[in-house]
Amino acid sequence: MNARDIFSRQNLGQRAFPSPSSQRSGPGKTRLILALVVAGIALFSFFNSKSFNPVTGEDQYVSITPEQEIALGLQAAPSMAQEYGGLLQDEQAQALVTRIGKTVVRRSPAGQSGYPFEFHVLADPQTVNAFALPGGQIFITAALLSRLETEGQIAGVLGHEVGHVVGRHGAEHLAKEELTQGLTGSVLLATFDPDNPGSYGTAQMAVIVGSLINRKYGREDELESDRLGVRFMADAGYDPRGMIRVMEILNDASGGGRPAEFFSTHPNPENRVAAINDAIASQYPEGVPAGMTP
Repeated sequence: MNARDIFSRQNLGQRAFPSPSSQRSGPGKTRLILALVVAGIALFSFFNSKSFNPVTGEDQYVSITPEQEIALGLQAAPSMAQEYGGLLQDEQAQALVTRIGKTVVRRSPAGQSGYPFEFHVLADPQTVNAFALPGGQIFITAALLSRLETEGQIAGVLGHEVGHVVGRHGAEHLAKEELTQGLTGSVLLATFDPDNPGSYGTAQMAVIVGSLINRKYGREDELESDRLGVRFMADAGYDPRGMIRVMEILNDASGGGRPAEFFSTHPNPENRVAAINDAIASQYPEGVPAGMTP
């Protein structure tokens, strides 16, 4: 056997039996490639969902159609109402909220959105809250309604929630959540090594970062809804300064203890009052006109 034969046999042996280091690097490279594919799909899907919102005047990324938003809201409405003790059996209160809500929608750009808005009073006498589901299902608890003093204040709360619907914040949140999950999944896939328990810390941090990103977007949505709420209630003839009083009422509802449920996902009152004042000044540079419904 000559030297060439020996060398050839050695090479064949190396190809047939990879070194332990090569075996270890194979799965890692595969995970990295898969992670890049997952991240690429998530980014492509997100940026391909861009659309223009004529009410806000901004481009946004949404992963579902308005028809799907409406269907989701209608499907979720009964269970959401049940969480707050069901609907309030008070026809007068319900008629008041419906009348004010419909007025805000009809006299503002929200009326051109195509969403079939419905307004509901929830029976919960303790939880101070109001919220909107995608597609136009809007709720206010009896606890919050009982604290409001004027129609204008009710219009402010409902206008804020209408702003969430017209701003398509639920659809935006879904798209951002899908993007976050895709990117987080790619990081988990690339960094988590079942043979290295220490890699779990990096993977866990990716999940935490994703959660913080979505929370930040949520608070920005709340401030945008305040601005839209001021615009909508003013268009309907209600004094937008009522929104400032709503902030005071919500702050008082906290009683120095646990914040009202309304603030669990909303910015604090002191941060919102300044934004509301700016929105009012933008709407009425010469001052709020006389004769608006308080």
